[in-house]
Amino acid sequence: MFVDRAKIRLKAGEGGKGMIAFRREPHNSRGGPCGGRGGDGGSIYFEADEGLTTLMDFKYKRDYKAPRGAHGGGNNRTGRNGDDVIIRVPAGTLINDADTGEVIADLTEHGSRVLAAKGGKGGRGNESFRTPTRRSPDFAEDGEPGQKRTVQLELKLLADVGLVGFPNSGKSTLLSRISEARPKVADYPFTTLTPNLGVAVSGVDSFVVADIPGLIEGAHSGKGLGHEFLRHIERTKILVFLIDISAPVPRDQYRTLCSELAGYSDQLPSKPRCLVFSKMDLVEPGSPLPKINGEELFMITGISAVTGMGLDELKGSLAAKLAETRAARSKAENPA
Repeated sequence: MFVDRAKIRLKAGEGGKGMIAFRREPHNSRGGPCGGRGGDGGSIYFEADEGLTTLMDFKYKRDYKAPRGAHGGGNNRTGRNGDDVIIRVPAGTLINDADTGEVIADLTEHGSRVLAAKGGKGGRGNESFRTPTRRSPDFAEDGEPGQKRTVQLELKLLADVGLVGFPNSGKSTLLSRISEARPKVADYPFTTLTPNLGVAVSGVDSFVVADIPGLIEGAHSGKGLGHEFLRHIERTKILVFLIDISAPVPRDQYRTLCSELAGYSDQLPSKPRCLVFSKMDLVEPGSPLPKINGEELFMITGISAVTGMGLDELKGSLAAKLAETRAARSKAENPA
């Protein structure tokens, strides 16, 4: 099951209590204070794991608690710290404080980690309060409470290429033909209700493709679960607009899709994009492609996922554009 949202409760460990103790030795019955401090409570961290692809685990477990620190001991012994709790989430998970909306972290890289709930510090024992004028303090500190918070997890898929189109435009079929992914494919709209990922290979290059569930007009305002689908496009590097060649007015479909993306995020229109007409096996061989004014498009082509027409060329073009995009980003981040 694909789950891309979850709300969970965190409770870091309390600090251990400081100890009140005095030395009692055969040769010194009135020894000084020797109470040790308590151990720190365990903290809770989130860590990105590229081996995970869903937040499904949090559907069944919603409460996470770190252990408390041990109390201090005599002879100035410090209590043991509570163990930290590491919660692993898929790479691409955005973590927000559910009460304040504060962004705690956006974990996009494997192994990246963030502190989400800090454990309480252990209390000081009475030995810590000894002074030249107060030689036998008979009090100690309690440990501090651990941090409590409720967090909202939101997964945005990490993919190189996002397939965008109306329902039943052939996105799932295309993904199944250019990768080993096996999404549900059927001849009716809204077959795909959750995003699917697949790895496409072109020569020595490989890239991750995301099949985004079909969009409809008004998706940017939430119509037809639009927000649930559109946010998975935000992290893609290239957008592939897929339009059924047999659609009544392909030009209008493309314009509507562009409008929906622009209405959802002002960053989406700047992503490199290409236009692909699907189901070319339904028209006469050699039929011209519909004319669309799209100076922003780096490629306009036609394919048939049924016959395999144009699939190798499409993969090659996407791989080349991705390499160009990565090179441009690297140059911008590391100018000579």
